[in-house]
Amino acid sequence: MSAATPETETLHAGATVAKIVPDSQTFRRAFQDFAVGFAQRELWLSLGWQDIKQRYRRSVLGPFWITIATGLQAVAMGVLYAALLGQPLREYLPYVTVGLIIWNVISASILEGSEVFIANEGLIKQLPSALSVHVYRLVWRQLLFFAHNMVIYVVMLAAFGVWRHLGVASLMAIPAIALIFLNSMWVSIVFGIFSTRYRDIAPILGSTTLMLFVLTPVMWTTKTLQSQMNNGDRAKLAELVPTFHYLEIVRAPLLGEPQELRHWLVVGVITLLGWIVAILAMKQFRSRVPYWV
Repeated sequence: MSAATPETETLHAGATVAKIVPDSQTFRRAFQDFAVGFAQRELWLSLGWQDIKQRYRRSVLGPFWITIATGLQAVAMGVLYAALLGQPLREYLPYVTVGLIIWNVISASILEGSEVFIANEGLIKQLPSALSVHVYRLVWRQLLFFAHNMVIYVVMLAAFGVWRHLGVASLMAIPAIALIFLNSMWVSIVFGIFSTRYRDIAPILGSTTLMLFVLTPVMWTTKTLQSQMNNGDRAKLAELVPTFHYLEIVRAPLLGEPQELRHWLVVGVITLLGWIVAILAMKQFRSRVPYWV
């Protein structure tokens, strides 16, 4: 049985009465969960790696099927859309490839994050570990997928001469990627907790993610839209889609393109607000997740 923290509540007559707040619903326990979960890194590192090995068990190429699948998808879509939009393949294919690599992380964070606790029902009920272990495991697994897909980017650097456009500013891709995975954590916590309580949220997020893929400039560019429309200002409507800013802070430095400060500001604000909601959700509902799953 968890302890309780007393708080005082002032009555209209000036008297005070003790208000008992469960210790499981305090910020101290929420932050303790994050700390204990990170300390159990041998567990979630091992589980995350086992997830990938299990998915490609008895396969000759193993996890590199991730790279092959993403590469083929990028080539097919890049060639098709380059022809449809009248874009030079040498410039357009790297744009699409990097966009798909980043988008895979974003979509997996939303879709898999919404079911992170539901999928680990057995472990949550039987294994005495911090709830955040399952979030760390998911983010670690997505980081491994991302690392495999970055092999495509390395090949593209040489094949399309992208390396000629890179400079010192391209190092900004490192904190940008860190921001992507930092957001992946709060997204998994928030959507994971509320999807566990309300099972309708997961399918809604599935439809929303598909819609975001269409609205986000993954397969098309805002520059092309501006040049093909009479009123180029309408292309700026893409900036209303939050995932566009996440793509740009990573894709621009990786392709050696100019970076816009506004993208960093938008991502920074969303990251801050997202983590505030995640911490509040962990404080209030962390102890209820084992009963909801």
